[in-house]
Amino acid sequence: MTGFTGKVAVVTGAARGIGAAVARALAADGAAVGLVDIASEGLERTADAIAGQGGRAAVVRADVTSEPEVAAAFEHLAADLGGVDMLASFAGVVGYAPAPDCDEREWDRIMGVNAKGPFLCVKHAIPHIRRRGGGAVVLTSSIMAFATEQTAAVYSASKAAVAAMTGAMALDHAGEGIRINCIVPGVIRTELLDDAAALFDTDDPKALVESWGLRHPIARIIEPDEVAQVVRFLLSDAASAVTGSCYRVDGGLLSRLG
Repeated sequence: MTGFTGKVAVVTGAARGIGAAVARALAADGAAVGLVDIASEGLERTADAIAGQGGRAAVVRADVTSEPEVAAAFEHLAADLGGVDMLASFAGVVGYAPAPDCDEREWDRIMGVNAKGPFLCVKHAIPHIRRRGGGAVVLTSSIMAFATEQTAAVYSASKAAVAAMTGAMALDHAGEGIRINCIVPGVIRTELLDDAAALFDTDDPKALVESWGLRHPIARIIEPDEVAQVVRFLLSDAASAVTGSCYRVDGGLLSRLG
């Protein structure tokens, strides 16, 4: 695996979950990391963890659904850290309801963070990555984009949009030496997963989370650090021939579902 010394990565959704794990992994491998999230307190925790391991991080609080905030975040981080070589997009929300019970604001909330957010981040990352002579982007889809369930129409739509964008944007920028891929996570032990479980079972959401993990053929929940290692690969030169791909990190679940 090639190290990231001298490289700059911007990680969105870096306050917790997969985003925080990816930020720590990239920093441990030598990258300077720009941390973006709407949750200031969580951002500082991630930055402190990176500093504690001897890494360098800069923090920007921004809403990924706001183009002015996204543009300003990339300008600030590029100036502070010396450029942008990589983007890892992990800001996300969950929500579940059948269509008749889903109001327009809920549609806008989920699609805004999960689909519009990654689009805006790529839009404003590409000019900076281009100036560095190329680089890599990893976005976040979900197994729910490919094998959905009841009440998940909007969430599944938002994650399917990411998978579709990945291929299209990879074609747009392949000639510039910019690779764009996405990951397709299964059940990952994150706060976002806890949020989802709480929507279904307010009595014992932790038990529900564990039962979801048992759906994987590997018979357990996947840890954020395991996902981070796949992202680390996709951002590295070891994946130099990989672009436009959706990488499953699902413990074999989609293979089971067919």
